[in-house]
Amino acid sequence: MEHVVIIGNGISGVTAARHIRKNSDKRITIISSETKYFFSRTALMYVYMGHMPFKDTQPYEPNFWKKNRIELVQDIVLSIDYDKKELSLKDSSPIQYDQLILAVGSKPNKFGWKGQDLSGVQGLYSKKDLDMMEENTKGITDAVIVGGGLIGVEMAEMLLTRNINVTFLIRENRFWGGVLPLEDGLLVKNHLKKHHGLTLRFEEELEEVLPDQELRVKEIITKKGEHISCQFVGLTAGVHPNVDFLKGGKLEVDKGILVNSDLSTNIPDVYAIGDCAQFKQTNGERKPIEQVWYTGRMMGETLALTLTGTPTDYNPGVWFNSAKFFDLEYQTYGWVWNELKEDEEEFIWKNEEKELLLHFVFNKESHELKGVNTFGIRLRHELFDKWIKEKVSIEEVIKKLRMANFDPEFYKRYEKEIVSDFNTKFSSNIQLAKNKWWKKALNV
Repeated sequence: MEHVVIIGNGISGVTAARHIRKNSDKRITIISSETKYFFSRTALMYVYMGHMPFKDTQPYEPNFWKKNRIELVQDIVLSIDYDKKELSLKDSSPIQYDQLILAVGSKPNKFGWKGQDLSGVQGLYSKKDLDMMEENTKGITDAVIVGGGLIGVEMAEMLLTRNINVTFLIRENRFWGGVLPLEDGLLVKNHLKKHHGLTLRFEEELEEVLPDQELRVKEIITKKGEHISCQFVGLTAGVHPNVDFLKGGKLEVDKGILVNSDLSTNIPDVYAIGDCAQFKQTNGERKPIEQVWYTGRMMGETLALTLTGTPTDYNPGVWFNSAKFFDLEYQTYGWVWNELKEDEEEFIWKNEEKELLLHFVFNKESHELKGVNTFGIRLRHELFDKWIKEKVSIEEVIKKLRMANFDPEFYKRYEKEIVSDFNTKFSSNIQLAKNKWWKKALNV
């Protein structure tokens, strides 16, 4: 019986295991040094905040693994012999494989800051990080978070639930400036300042972390020379593939593990998926490394098809993502860059009082929709995926906004205001499609 060994029990590795089991009788082993059972990383913050116990972050009961004949090994892989197809483990006997899936995930970035390894300085990615954060924040009053991304927002929300003062150091002049356009980033910035009591230091970076006599953080110095007292420093300036232990051998490794479109590596029967995979050839505008939950799941499903007799290339389609900045909901479909490209034009509608924003980007000449960011208004994923694939014009999208809205029944609707604003800005005369038309279209 062929043996598939998966290193890593995150969403990518576990999805691959589940789908391989659905389609085959192969022997399957998952190795992880982190936890015995798969859990939802996105739920770690809720454990810290007291909203749920850690066991409830596990989507499957313990008997799921035995029932589906998926073997679990909690250990550390020390080395891989690709010729012998053998893994050496720290505390267990060597394991032979027929196919090997590397789903080893990411780890927080560190940029060589002086003092970055002091006690009380950490990132937030793993269960170990969560446990460390519990210890590092006991009885403290002040924290600094370095890097204004989504993980930083989660960490800030966690800390505020324990009445810990939070200072954010953000390199750009607005929140998430490397990703969000100016108007979008300013909306997030104003929301955080207005509602959540954060101290935001824009256009500021970390220079050094200073220790007390017990080698625990006591303050930081910024690049502008400001001293900020704190007992905890969160490093949330992104993550990078966890591949250091794989470098220097036969496996082709750059920033991540280099893979082809079918997720295969340069070594026969060795594959990489999830945060650690780096595509040799990118798919359109998509990045070579995609560290997002849903892309990890899709890679797992895709590779499972290949390993069970249906060779399949990874094709994730139109880019999308969603997140929350505390209670401000954000979705993005297609491509809305932090700065417009030469061939692009934009339409921005916002309601500052309600903190709502729609940011459409379209081609200047053809008017085909390129992407949309939305804050505070929920849009239908399947529709924008379809419209972007089919290169629908911005005028057609605005006309069918009723069809695209996915807000609950009693939420206030703003389509008429949005259409009126579009008509004013672009000297057009668009009329909203009538209810009968769009309700019928949704059923098609």
